[in-house]
Amino acid sequence: MKKFIIILLSCLIAAGVSACLFRHSGVRLFNDGKSAYTIVLSADASTSEQTAAKELQQYIQQASGALLPISNDLEAKGRKIFVGFNDKVAAITGEEAPEADYEGFTCRTKGKDILIWGGSQRGTMYGVFDFLEKQLGIKWFTASYTVVPTRSSLRLKRMDYSDKPFLNYRYSNYAVAGNPVWKAHNRENMDWGVVSNEYGNLEGYWSAHTMGQLVPPEEFFGTHPEYFCLRDGKRYGGYGQLCLTNPDVLEICKTRLAKVMRENPLYRIYSLSQNDNDRYCECEKCKAIEDQYGGQHSGLILWFVNQVADAVKDEFPDKYVGTFAYWYTRKPPVGITPRDNVVIRLCSIECCFAHPLEDENCPQNQDFMQDIHTWSNLAPHLFIWDYIVDYAQFPAPWPNFQVLGPNIRTFGENKAIGVFEEAQYQSGGGEFDEMKAWVMDKLLWNPDLDVDSLVREFIDGYYGNAAPKVLEYYQLCKSLVKPDVHMGIFIQADHEIYNDESFLDSSFHILAQAKDLAENDEIRDRVDLVRLQPLYLYYMRNKEKARADGRWDELAALMKKFNARPRESQSLEDFLKTEQTSD
Repeated sequence: MKKFIIILLSCLIAAGVSACLFRHSGVRLFNDGKSAYTIVLSADASTSEQTAAKELQQYIQQASGALLPISNDLEAKGRKIFVGFNDKVAAITGEEAPEADYEGFTCRTKGKDILIWGGSQRGTMYGVFDFLEKQLGIKWFTASYTVVPTRSSLRLKRMDYSDKPFLNYRYSNYAVAGNPVWKAHNRENMDWGVVSNEYGNLEGYWSAHTMGQLVPPEEFFGTHPEYFCLRDGKRYGGYGQLCLTNPDVLEICKTRLAKVMRENPLYRIYSLSQNDNDRYCECEKCKAIEDQYGGQHSGLILWFVNQVADAVKDEFPDKYVGTFAYWYTRKPPVGITPRDNVVIRLCSIECCFAHPLEDENCPQNQDFMQDIHTWSNLAPHLFIWDYIVDYAQFPAPWPNFQVLGPNIRTFGENKAIGVFEEAQYQSGGGEFDEMKAWVMDKLLWNPDLDVDSLVREFIDGYYGNAAPKVLEYYQLCKSLVKPDVHMGIFIQADHEIYNDESFLDSSFHILAQAKDLAENDEIRDRVDLVRLQPLYLYYMRNKEKARADGRWDELAALMKKFNARPRESQSLEDFLKTEQTSD
């Protein structure tokens, strides 16, 4: 009898625990095409919050068949998904309303209700997209391919978490990822130009290399050659730099940048920056200013930009003037600091992209690390211009995935407010361009995410039955990176990183298997885009052999199909014409 009582008590306790776990295990969002939930937002919800509510409705319906009504009645009966902060959410949570431009968000269950809120410009919207990703498994992999898993029932676990971006400003410029709606879903919030849309807009950083735009030689050189750089004892009227100590040049830049700011009021930062060359002025006055600030060209630039920033500050108190720390101006000056409304845009163009910036065993990055530490202490606002493709051969393998997260973390730890990842902006057909664009956005939000896990997630979701072989090829590319092998952004096919003679044979074998496994033409096309990488490298290393064995013909056909520009400085049409006539 005693044993029976013990067993009975154990069963009752277990049953009680099970019942407790069941009661507290979460809420059922939908079941068999039906849902008890209403999506609720306030009548004065922002445009992006209204968009988020509509997309929440749309994707739940796609995933389940259940159409949830949208209501502005905060006291609606039944179960509710609150989208955005409002009086009801404040009463339920005791929280205060976040600032409109706060891009963080909170997802929380309270009883049977679901609450998603953040800053009204984009924060709430990002919270809804995060909810759809985490709870429904929706992935916006490319602008034309979204994964929406379907299921008959979904019980949500209890939620109470918040998230916010690692960086204030985040963007890249892949041509394949230029769609602003895709950018919103993947939490990019900036672009080369301002975008106004129902997704909370995209911030803008106005232009680059602008001194030649503001004081163009074709307008001024004929009458005022003294506005332009002195080189070898003569004023240079081509594409060079300005004579920044000329007082007229300063006044023209003040007037014209203010005009740009008035005519383009939606931008956040306006570039006043050196032209893209090193033909800096060698006149005595310019040299004297440089000498005054540590002998650095950056001292002259900053001296000039500070004066323009002072001139526009009163009229544009919430805007910034941005200038480069790039190439010959990368070294920080001594004895001068940027004004509070100046943004320093530090460029990593000389770095090694095979190894993280903070890798002490990579000598190529040590100077940059010294510069970023100094600028971090000097500049009130630091913005990074980074590089994530090989500009000398866009289609070729360029294994840099392992540096993406660590480098972004380094930028943020050095007080960068934003990162621009310059990519293949002129065409598609680049090395893993679709995957890298998606992974990049995840890391710009949170650089602590595991890159290999993100890559596997993309490959599994994008390449169908061919995914295991595409992943094998990705890992093969990673194996090219060695501790003593370094790569910049202009390496070519004869670079030492490609010295493994077995790499191309293994690549062709693996990707042939991938194509055989592809279940339809769409997946085969995606595999072909990956196959473009070893085909291009093979041709550039073995032109005569490639012409003889047919791989040149295959490469040319695929480059045409995917509009794959070979390099930044050469169009596809010119490449094909040049290579075909060299037979």
